[in-house]
Amino acid sequence: MTAAPGLSLRAALAQLAGTDPAAALERPEPIAAEAVARDFADRYAGVPAVGIARSEPAVRYTRVGEEGATVLLGLYGDQSRLAAWLPGLPERTTPQTAARLLAAARAPRLRTAAPCRQLVARHEEVDLTRLPVLTATPRDAGPYLTAALVHAEDPVTGESALSAHRMLVLDRRRLTIWLVPGRQLGLLHLRALERGERLAVTVNIGVPPAAMLASALNSRFLPPGLGKLALAGALAGQPLGLAPALTQPAHALAEAEIVLEGHLDDSTAAEALDEREPGCSLPEFLGYDGRARTGLPVLTVTAVTTRRNPLYQAVIGPGREQSHILGVAGAFSVALSLPATPGLRVADLYFSPAGGGMLLLAVAVRKEHCAADGLLAPLAREVFRQHPFVKTVVFTDDDVAIRCAEDLLWAMTTRCNLAADAACFEGFPPVPMDPAQTPEWAGARHHPTVPGRVAIDATTPYALRASTARSFLRTGVPVHHGTAKG
Repeated sequence: MTAAPGLSLRAALAQLAGTDPAAALERPEPIAAEAVARDFADRYAGVPAVGIARSEPAVRYTRVGEEGATVLLGLYGDQSRLAAWLPGLPERTTPQTAARLLAAARAPRLRTAAPCRQLVARHEEVDLTRLPVLTATPRDAGPYLTAALVHAEDPVTGESALSAHRMLVLDRRRLTIWLVPGRQLGLLHLRALERGERLAVTVNIGVPPAAMLASALNSRFLPPGLGKLALAGALAGQPLGLAPALTQPAHALAEAEIVLEGHLDDSTAAEALDEREPGCSLPEFLGYDGRARTGLPVLTVTAVTTRRNPLYQAVIGPGREQSHILGVAGAFSVALSLPATPGLRVADLYFSPAGGGMLLLAVAVRKEHCAADGLLAPLAREVFRQHPFVKTVVFTDDDVAIRCAEDLLWAMTTRCNLAADAACFEGFPPVPMDPAQTPEWAGARHHPTVPGRVAIDATTPYALRASTARSFLRTGVPVHHGTAKG
C-alpha cells in the first residue's frame, strides 16, 4: 500500500511529480558530491542563497560520486507543497489554529517490518564515506549531513528529542554534531552523561515531510508529555511509524531512506579534518559562511540501515526549502507562545525567506478597540523575549497578505512612517550568524553597542481605519492569507 505523502518522502516526491512534473526534475549525468550544491545553487536556488526570488524544484541527482548514489535537493522549495502533503496544516497560523493542531496530535506507532532497514551494515561494516554526503563549497570544513533528523529518548523521563543538526563526517564511523545550547537534544545528552551513560540516537535521512516540519518546532512550547512525533501525526492526519534500532536502545523513523544508529558519549572534536585549524563550517541559513567550532560532541555510528536504492536528502544551507521549514514551524512556535491579548486578534503569522525563515516575522492583526493601538509594542517585546532569533517584527492589518512580499512592503510604505513607527527594543543578545549584529558592524556604523530588535507598526490607527479601505477589496471577503507560491 502506498503511504500518504505526509508519511513518506517517496510518496511526497511521487505526488509532486504527478501534479507538477516541471517541479520534479532528474539529473542523470555523473557529478561529484563536491559539485552538487554549487550546481543546484546556480541553476535552481532562490533567496537567500542567490539574489532571485523563485521556487526551487525538487531535483534528483542520480549519479553522484563513485557509488553513483542519488541525492535529492529542493523538496521543500515551494511552501505550497507542504499544504498539499499535510492535511493537518492550517491555511493561517494563529494561536487558535495552533491549539487545534495540538489537540489533533497522534502518537507514533511501532512497526516491526520497516522499509528503513531493507539493507543493513553493522559495526565494522559501517562506512560513512560511502554515503554521498555533500561538501557545499571549497571553503567548507568537509562533508556535512544537512537534512538529517536526530531522534533520542530519555530512558528515565520518557522525554524525546527530534531535531536537525549539522554533522561533519570525520571518518568511517564518526561525526561531529553541533548542539544549540539549551535545546532538547543537548539536555538529554547532558542528563545521560550525568548518569554515566551514553545517549543512544538514530540519525534519520530522507524523512517524512510531517516529521521534517515537526522537528523544527520549539519543544519549549509543547505541553508536557506531547512530543514532536505526535505533532507530526497531527500534520499528516495519521500516526507516523517507528522501528526499533538494531544496535542501540533507540527508535528510527520507519519510512526514512537512510538511518544511522549510534550514540553520544563524552567524546569531542573540532569541526575540522586532517588536523587543520577550524575555519569555515558550511553555508548557513542566512546565506553566509558559518564558523567552525571546537569541542563538539562526537556521534559514533554502530549501524547504517537503508531502503533499497535510497534517496540521500540534503539542503544547501541557505535557500528556499530551509527557509520554508524553519519559517512554517517557527510561526507555529510563536503562535503557541503568544499571551492572550484582549482587543487584539492575531490573524496570521509568517516568517519571510528573506530572513532565512527565522529573523523577519510578519504579523497580521485585527484591532477591536482604540486601546489596541498600544498593544503592539508589548506583544513584540514578548516575541523577542521568547524567540531569540527574531530580529524584526512587522505588524500589519488583516487586510494585508503578509505572505506576499509586495503586499507587505505596500503596507510598510503606505501605512507606516519608519522614522516614527519603528520601535527599537534593547537588551537582547545578538544572533551571531547575522553579520549586521556583530560588534564590528556596530563600530563601522558608529553605534556604541550592537543595535537591538525592531518592531515596525504598519497598521492603521484604530480611529482612522475607514481611511485605509482598499479600493478593490470586497467588503466582508477576507484577504487571502494562504500559502504563497515560492
